Amino acid sequence: MHLKIALLQLLPAGNMEAQMEKGLDACRKAKAAGADIALFPEMWNNGYAIPEDPALLRAMAVDADGPFVSAFGGLARELDMAVAITFLERFEPCPRNSMALFDRRGVLRLLYAKVHTCDFDAEARLTPGEDFYVTDLDTAKGVVKAGAMICYDREFPESARILMLKGAEIILVPNACPMEVNRLSQLRGRAYENMLAIATANYPAGQPDCNGHSTVFDGVAYLPELPVARDTCILEAGGEEGVCLADLDVGRLRAYRRREVHGNAYRRPEKYGLLTSGGVEEPFRRPDRRKP
Repeated sequence: MHLKIALLQLLPAGNMEAQMEKGLDACRKAKAAGADIALFPEMWNNGYAIPEDPALLRAMAVDADGPFVSAFGGLARELDMAVAITFLERFEPCPRNSMALFDRRGVLRLLYAKVHTCDFDAEARLTPGEDFYVTDLDTAKGVVKAGAMICYDREFPESARILMLKGAEIILVPNACPMEVNRLSQLRGRAYENMLAIATANYPAGQPDCNGHSTVFDGVAYLPELPVARDTCILEAGGEEGVCLADLDVGRLRAYRRREVHGNAYRRPEKYGLLTSGGVEEPFRRPDRRKP
């Protein structure tokens, strides 16, 4: 099974109505190019804006089952294409940074809120999510097990590891930050060590603190017919705005997971107690800094 994944590397349009129309149009362009899944950058409904004024922040938030999000569910059904739409979600006590994943029939399969909010910056005003989820995502090419991380979640290897343990074959990652060599290396590493695909959609250059370079890593490092490891990056966009497509060979990934030694094959979870123990002193203090 081959899945075509569209990364919607788009500049914000200025207001929520324009955001919705531009996003719907980008989904139609993705479908016309053959996409099976379309992925938006982080918090698309307002272009990743987190104002200090609590009233304004709440005013920017939308309901997960409201008109903005539902419009993309309806379009997913119309286009026979899965859509991962991102938004500032209305929530108590404070809004959440969320992603709704609709399957090709317009059914909501996953609602994920960012677990690792950037509490050293504006996201300290948001409510973090509680868990990581995996769903059977129905696409026009077949069912794939999909999960989600959002931006800063990428910085914690536990995020992708939990999704792998829950069965994820692909992780969808909405993003809003500079994708430089170190962050790209994180994604490459998460895909390699967990034997899964990771698709990341970032805002293009022109959006503050962003530079494009949306990517797909397919997680397949070794093939029997190759004498050396292969590059798992099957797509890296440039900095410009656009709809970027990658062809993911899910069948090859599944065969790779059956024969290779990474992921859950030889883990020793009984040795990892320190990872979840709260009884040790922090090795370093939390820095007083802003998002780079």
